[in-house]
Amino acid sequence: MKPFLLLAFFLLFQMLPAQQEATAADQVMDALIKKKEMAETSLVKNIPLKNIGPSIMSGRVVDLDVNPKDPSEFYVAYASGGLWHTKNNGISFDPIIDSSDTQNIGDIAVDWNTGVLWVGTGENNSSRSSYAGIGILKSTDHGVTWSNMGLPDSHHIGRILVNPNNPDEVVVGVTGHLYSPNQERGIYKTTDGGETWKQTLFVNTTTGIIDVACSPNNFNIQYAAAWEKDRKAWNFKGNGAASGIYKSVDGGSNWTLITAEGSGFPTGEGVGRIGLAVFDDNTVYAVHDSQFRREKQEKEKTDELTKEDLRSMNSETFLTLDNKKLNDYLKNNGFHEKYKAENVKQMIRSGAVKPIDLAKYLENANSLLFDTPVIGAEVYRSDDSGSSWNKMNDDYINDLFYSYGYYFAQIRVDPSNKDRIYLAGVPLIKSEDGGKTYTSIGKENVHADHHALWINPAKPGHLINGNDGGINISYDDGAHWMKNNTPKVGQFYAINVDQEEPYNVYGGLQDNGVWKGAHDNKEDYAWQQNGKNPWQRIMGGDGMQVQIDQRNSNIVYTGYQFGNYYRLDLSKGKQTYIQPKHELGEAPYRFNWQTPILLSEHNQDILYLGGNKLHRSLNQGKDWEAISEDLTQGGKQGNVAYGTLTTISESPFKFGLLYVGTDDGLVQVSKNAGGSWTNVSSMFPKNQWVSEVAASKHKKERVYATLNGYRWDDFTPYIYVSEDYGQNWKSISKGIPTSPVNALVEDPENENLLFAGTDNGLYVSFDRGNSWELLQNGMPNVAVHDLVIQPKAKHLLVGTHGRSIYKADISILQQMSPEAMTKEFVVFDLETIKHSKSWGNPGYTWDKPNTPGLDVSFYSKKAGSCSAKITTVNGTIVSSTEMPVDRGINVLSYDLAFSKKGKSNFLKRNKMKLKEAKNGKTYLPKGNYVVAITTNGQTEKTEFKIE
Repeated sequence: MKPFLLLAFFLLFQMLPAQQEATAADQVMDALIKKKEMAETSLVKNIPLKNIGPSIMSGRVVDLDVNPKDPSEFYVAYASGGLWHTKNNGISFDPIIDSSDTQNIGDIAVDWNTGVLWVGTGENNSSRSSYAGIGILKSTDHGVTWSNMGLPDSHHIGRILVNPNNPDEVVVGVTGHLYSPNQERGIYKTTDGGETWKQTLFVNTTTGIIDVACSPNNFNIQYAAAWEKDRKAWNFKGNGAASGIYKSVDGGSNWTLITAEGSGFPTGEGVGRIGLAVFDDNTVYAVHDSQFRREKQEKEKTDELTKEDLRSMNSETFLTLDNKKLNDYLKNNGFHEKYKAENVKQMIRSGAVKPIDLAKYLENANSLLFDTPVIGAEVYRSDDSGSSWNKMNDDYINDLFYSYGYYFAQIRVDPSNKDRIYLAGVPLIKSEDGGKTYTSIGKENVHADHHALWINPAKPGHLINGNDGGINISYDDGAHWMKNNTPKVGQFYAINVDQEEPYNVYGGLQDNGVWKGAHDNKEDYAWQQNGKNPWQRIMGGDGMQVQIDQRNSNIVYTGYQFGNYYRLDLSKGKQTYIQPKHELGEAPYRFNWQTPILLSEHNQDILYLGGNKLHRSLNQGKDWEAISEDLTQGGKQGNVAYGTLTTISESPFKFGLLYVGTDDGLVQVSKNAGGSWTNVSSMFPKNQWVSEVAASKHKKERVYATLNGYRWDDFTPYIYVSEDYGQNWKSISKGIPTSPVNALVEDPENENLLFAGTDNGLYVSFDRGNSWELLQNGMPNVAVHDLVIQPKAKHLLVGTHGRSIYKADISILQQMSPEAMTKEFVVFDLETIKHSKSWGNPGYTWDKPNTPGLDVSFYSKKAGSCSAKITTVNGTIVSSTEMPVDRGINVLSYDLAFSKKGKSNFLKRNKMKLKEAKNGKTYLPKGNYVVAITTNGQTEKTEFKIE
């Protein structure tokens, strides 16, 4: 090799980031043990979190398993929302994996004869939010308890097959790590119910198994789809020469590649994700996301100017274009009004821009998702058990996979009709002729993106479909569908709140838009009767960040992926597009999938929006100026927008004291409104995603930062604090079990109180990060994507990526000062209660009674037991109880009713009539009362009033 080529290769190698080390499986498993221990000892384990929804838009379904004897019973696996069970055809569902260590699922399998459940954890769709799992879970008691049966380093499971004649024989297709190579991928088999596993197929460290299917008549005949892929934060290569189909004739013990060259099935670098469907011992279908390029076709000439024309046009030809034709192109493609034919031609003459720049001006990461120069979906069939393959579609199957077929590639064949097949993509399509022609069976109440489909073998046309919007059921082969979305499994990217009373919660969801709902909404079936769901969608697409004008909550800033943001006027139903646009000839701005936006606390007309530069508008997004140069490391060549801002924060102490974080590991600060910037991230681990930067609400010089290694399969928690504008940083993540950190929020009242959200939980610190407590009472082990505090209500809102939104009253936590925590025993103040004659009395005969309640919170430094007395202010005991006491915060729930003895005591001293409620209880009348709690020999009292 010539010296200059060696030098060029060396320089290129130096520019590429080294593959960072993935977190070891034993470290992950140890962290799960530590988390369980924390759950037992947490000071806040009695603080409840309440799920406030929404459920209507649901979340991404990855698999279904239906009882063949009673199709009204089935299980639904959500990508990051757990496993749910219905026995009434989807009218209602019960979560059955909430007690496990994860909610992330790739595939499920049920042995309906024994009821044994298998869950392959870790989503298999390889999207930017496909969370890793912890191996194979098994339940022998219908989901009451779960055992981890191994394969902890698999991360993502493609498919599970259970031998219907021997439930201890199980074959698992392991997709493997998403962002790093690993050995634990391929086919694994057990013959002893998961006690031991044998790897029976291994291709290489970047090729896993995405699908496995067997003959419905013979478990020994199996097919496995190998998928070579390489995902990075800046690029996704979803294809490779190692992709192909393997066959086993001995139940998955041995495998042979059956798609070698000459088989009729594609081979080579362009082979992408493959999905399988077996009809019988001879016939097997495969859908292939072909990444080979389409043949160039001559397009029919029109007089209209196109982007493709400009790509190859030279300057001389451009200058001869008719001005009307050029102006039509500029207008029709949304160019800024300042770009007219004459001044654009002048820019060409001066050499400021080239004709190709008018094509590049229109390109961004979002439009490229739908720019599909690859073949895309194609269907192959073998009628000789995989020995040879025939391509079934003569024409391209357009508008199904686009450029992201890696997200789909699912095929099903009707068990009663060899020629009726279904393809899952955008939308769901059906063929009655073996894949030659297709019709769409998606409808207006069915989400566009599809991942799972069950076909009733005993009743053709009965379909159960799982998609990004939950579950749909059809009984007429897709002509009509009903929606079955009661589980609260929304996948939120970001949430926010307004200052209304009651306040509203806003949030952007994965592929389900942006929604708004009152925090105290009652989400039940009533909306199907009255026609109004308590949650309303205000924007489509992949919903992203939300900012609300605190002066007028009808003015909302939000949007969808890659920086496509709008200013909404909800009172008028008006949307105004506000994304900053680069100048013609300038390199297009790079916008993150979840582009950060921020309204200035100092002036609600001032809006910040982050691309690779920080943009500021002084007039609600009407006009923009870049107030920085590129604040990232400059981006990388790839098919995913990278080198972008991910988070923005402005100090409440000073306008223009700004911090930003990037997806390539930088934190930058400006103390002069963007006039100059300083990189303050030199001590951080390199190239990590900055998931949060937060200027303190209590100290001008203080700032927090969180980093996230998910996109390296690095699950280390990174949280830092600086007391000098980022010049020096201190790590404060010690005590949080291994899991990437997505969010951090500082309490507005108590500067020592912090909350952190990770990929599998929620934590609180009472000492600014020196120690952490698990805060998850009522919430399963789910990814927490965003945290926000409603200051007036003293509520923490938790946006999860899989179980919608949770709410916790943190008023007691705000009172946990260092002084309070040094005391042996503290009883917290109680609020006044409004008396109601309806207490205990239903509104009508068949209604449930309205029952009041009072939660008395107290802190104990030691565990033990306590006695509690509720008395009048003159000492008459009206009720009493005893309860065990945990170390930390405890909650005594009192129903505001007299005990039998207490009622007698009260009437002896008070000449008044007490009316018993219809539920048999007698409630306290208006007045002042005292709660006295005694524990460990110490008594503390607090008063409350009923008015």
